[in-house]
Amino acid sequence: MKTKTDERATAEKFPRHIAAQSEDFNQWYTDVVTKGDLADYSPIKGCMVIKPYGYALWENIQRVLDGMIKETGHQNAYFPLFIPESFLKKEKEHVEGFSPELAVVTIAGGKELEEPLVVRPTSETIIYSMFAKWVHSYRDLPLLINQWANVVRWEKRTRLFLRTTEFLWQEGHTAHTTFDEAQGETLKMLGIYKKFAEEFLALPVIDGQKSESEKFAGAYATYSLEAMMKDNKALQSATSHNLGQNFAKAFGITFLDRDNLEQHVWQTSWGLSTRIIGAIIMTHGDERGLIMPPRIAPLQVVIVPIFSDEQKNVAILDAAQEIARDLAARDISAQIDDRTQETPGFKFNEWELKGVPMRIEIGARDMAQHAVTLVRRDTGKKESVAHNKVVAEVVALLQDIQRNLFTAAKERMEQHIFPVQSFAELKESMAEPKGFAVGGWCGSAVCEAAMKEKTGATIRNIPFHHYGTFTHCVGCGKKAAHTAIFAKAY
Repeated sequence: MKTKTDERATAEKFPRHIAAQSEDFNQWYTDVVTKGDLADYSPIKGCMVIKPYGYALWENIQRVLDGMIKETGHQNAYFPLFIPESFLKKEKEHVEGFSPELAVVTIAGGKELEEPLVVRPTSETIIYSMFAKWVHSYRDLPLLINQWANVVRWEKRTRLFLRTTEFLWQEGHTAHTTFDEAQGETLKMLGIYKKFAEEFLALPVIDGQKSESEKFAGAYATYSLEAMMKDNKALQSATSHNLGQNFAKAFGITFLDRDNLEQHVWQTSWGLSTRIIGAIIMTHGDERGLIMPPRIAPLQVVIVPIFSDEQKNVAILDAAQEIARDLAARDISAQIDDRTQETPGFKFNEWELKGVPMRIEIGARDMAQHAVTLVRRDTGKKESVAHNKVVAEVVALLQDIQRNLFTAAKERMEQHIFPVQSFAELKESMAEPKGFAVGGWCGSAVCEAAMKEKTGATIRNIPFHHYGTFTHCVGCGKKAAHTAIFAKAY
């Protein structure tokens, strides 16, 4: 029979108990999101409430990525949430691609609307109706617009951050004078996403082109970043689309070129959403919970004073406050956990669950030695550091944690990318996903669909990186037209 002491010890070890990652990855993910204070379920089925800690993470993602987008010459704007139904019908592939997911408003102000309004699943059509008004001459191009917004897609099966009925994102939309200029923009923005993912999120990704059946509805070509989660499944982390002239022709977006001839513009769109938070969780998290990359962590350092008696407690708290001020002066976010109703052990485990990259412990023994104890979230390594060297050491360790998270994730991904030469090998590798299979593909959509039906794997993309030479399609055995990445995915 458990005693109160046993129960307290368990509570200290698991302040908010989470499932074991190694035993139930799906439940572990849900526990980390909810008990790590990132998000909660909404009363509206399929929607989520992003809690302050989770939203602070999104704000950091938004702040950094917004700066990178603006550095490339794009400007932010905002367009309506509601789109006339007829707008979506102007581009056949586009409306067919989104029809099952649309939320449609038919009554407003107590009256039936003459034309139903669609709650935006994406904003191409409403934005391009405005582009048609704004673009007249080659002097108006390129037109480079970005929007931070919410969108609604009526999903049948939802998971917090990964797939929700309503989610947050940014969507870029541009118009150009030539195909080559649009293609350059498409790949440039994919490169921006890759740089952001790898340098700030410590998230290694595979960049490449989507197959025809997996591309964005209405696009000429779609390119994606694919990340590998710790359960060996793929998660599409960002996409960039060369839209060609399909939408330009549907919406009459034309310009007079230098020869005074009327031409249709060439367009792109590209986006990254709150599902990237799911990628961060499932790439870096461990049995104890989240691990936040320092460069985007809502909180980089937590300072835990270890109180003993009233007289020493004042000195300990003063030292903690001094360190917090010094860290703030170096633009490092720090918080002092001075709660007295919880034990140090409880606090340590709670902050580990929330993934704070660095913990600083200050107790009477540390004070006597004019030092503090630094604890890394990624490795758990502890070290005693002189009080006057704390800030410099924290700065160095945060940089090392960022590098270490990326290196570990990249090494893991590379260890779980393997060649397949036949359908039997592909099927066996996906029975319990070993990771990403790379092999030949004939280019046939029929063959692609058959492989998906029989293995549950999709072609994630045709990678830019060379993974070897594959002469035959793993699906049908015919001559390979492409090398493809196959995986089960979220």
